[in-house]
Formats: sequence, C-alpha cells, structure tokens
Amino acid sequence: MNADISALWDRIQGMINGFIVLLPNIVLALIVFAIFFLIARAIKRLVKRLTRDRHQARNLGIVLGRLAQGTTLLVGLFVALSIVIPTFRAGDLVQLLGISGVAIGFAFRDILQNFLAGILILLTEPFRINDQIVFKGFEGTVENIETRATTIKTYDGRRIVIPNSELFTNSVTVNTAFESRRLQYDVGIGYGDNIDLAKELMLEALHSVPEILKDPAPDVLLMELAESTVNIRVRWWINPPRRADDLVSRDKVLSTIKKTLVENGIDLPFPTQQILFHDQTEQTDGNRFRQREGWPAGRGQVPKPRCISDSLRLLAQMQTQKDDNGKVDSPKANDEN
Repeated sequence: MNADISALWDRIQGMINGFIVLLPNIVLALIVFAIFFLIARAIKRLVKRLTRDRHQARNLGIVLGRLAQGTTLLVGLFVALSIVIPTFRAGDLVQLLGISGVAIGFAFRDILQNFLAGILILLTEPFRINDQIVFKGFEGTVENIETRATTIKTYDGRRIVIPNSELFTNSVTVNTAFESRRLQYDVGIGYGDNIDLAKELMLEALHSVPEILKDPAPDVLLMELAESTVNIRVRWWINPPRRADDLVSRDKVLSTIKKTLVENGIDLPFPTQQILFHDQTEQTDGNRFRQREGWPAGRGQVPKPRCISDSLRLLAQMQTQKDDNGKVDSPKANDEN
C-alpha cells in the first residue's frame, strides 16, 4: 500500500516538475499567441477599413478579414506549439490537418459548398445588397450576403434565407441590375373598333404619365386577334426600376388608358362564348354529313335550323289539339247517354 502511494506521489511530483520546467515556454507561447491574436485583429480591421467606402465590397471585406484573421491565428498556434513542444514539427501539423481536413470535408460538405459559393458570389457580384431579385418563388430586396446564405426581405415584410450554393447554381433574376426597366400590358379592344385610333389614344395616355421615360419612348403594338378582343400591347420604361415604381407607373398607365379609351368610344369587351347545338337524333348520331353547324354545306342532307322557340310552339300546338279532341269527345258521350 505504501509502495503504491509512493509511486503515485513520485508520478505527481514528476508532472509538477515537468510543468515547472515548461512554465517559461508556456508563458512565452501565450505571449507569442497573444501577439498573433492582436496582429490578426489588426489585419481584420485594416481589411474592413479599406472596403468601408466601397458599398459593393463591404461584405467581401468582412469575409476576407475573417479569413486573414483565421490564417494568422493558425500560424500563431503553430508557433506557440513549437515553443511549448520543441519536438513538434511542421510535418506533424500538416499530416494532422490533412487527416482532419478529409474528415471535416465529408462531415461539413454542404457548409463548405455554401461557403465557397458565398465567396464566389461576393467576388463576381451577380447581385449586390439592396438589389431586388427573383429566385424561384421568392422575390424581394437583398438584405445581406453572408458566407453561408443570403437573406432577402420580401415586399410583404418577410425574411427569406437562401443557401448560397442554390443561388450560385440556379438562375436568378435581378430586377435592379440596370438603371431603367421596361414594363408591358395587353389591352383588349373590340373587333369593330378602329385599331389606329385606339393605338393613338393609348400613346397619348402613355405620354401623359410623368413616371414614364421619354427615352426610350413608349410604344404600342398589335399582338393578337383573340377570341373576343383585339389585343394591343403597351410598353413603357421606368427609372428607377424598383417594385414600388413599377406599381405606381402601372396604376397610372392602366387608369389613364381606360379613361381615355372609354371617353373616345373604344370598347373594352368582356370575354364571350358562342355555344352551338347540333341537331342530333338516333338517326343522325355519328353522321357528320347530317350535322348542320360547323360543316360545309352541300356535302349531304343538311337539316334546317331549329331553335327552342319552334320546339315550344310545336309542343303547345300538340297540347291544344289534345285538349280540342277531349272537348269534342265529351258531347258525343253525353248524346249517347
């Protein structure tokens, strides 16, 4: 028992003596690491200061500052370990980092993918902060571009967080990429209206809206002869091309066009449908030559047109004849009695 306690005490004493021997190296390593820590913070602040005045590079400066800080801290950690453990070699650290890197790569593949995509987005700048973008079913204003995800604020006051890998590998519509933007709307007029007059009135209405740019000038084009309308497309440009400006100009354009067309007698017809009933009976069912509507005349015995009023009139005549027959039969029965 005493031998075990003595061996344990010798081991503890040896550890204490070893710590006392390494204490100067540990203190020196902590001082060196603290110096590297201060240097890393200074580098991060320097990068942020250099990109502070450039709004489009602000997030990129933050990311680069963090990378520089992490790299500097890693070098400081290696130097500190070399001071504490003189036998520690750079090859050991590289080997350790290589094995750890493979494991971390498999475990955090999605995170690393989003991180690299975020770096590429910040470098290439397909869109910037405060740009209004459309991605799949989401539309809004870019709030922040981080290394993992990009956040956008929708027009109804919601926040959407989109992974950077999704944004980098899919199509994104940037509505504010250029200074001006073209809008359009199809207006349907009646087939009996004067097309040239309607187009002239629409152009006058467009020129009367102050939010519309004069250059490029607005225009109107005949686009389609639809089922119940003649569709004319009006196109105009706005600046700035933001969603609020889109709604304001669209409201004024449509209100002015409708008022102008109605005042000048241009019809804005509702959709209409025409339903044709074929004269189909057991004898004519399946025989296209006996169908009246929709088939060329002269190909067979085309039946005469019929309507519901004729059928009702025929039904009334049959009922009258039946009643007359009943009145006639009743006196004969009385005479016989």
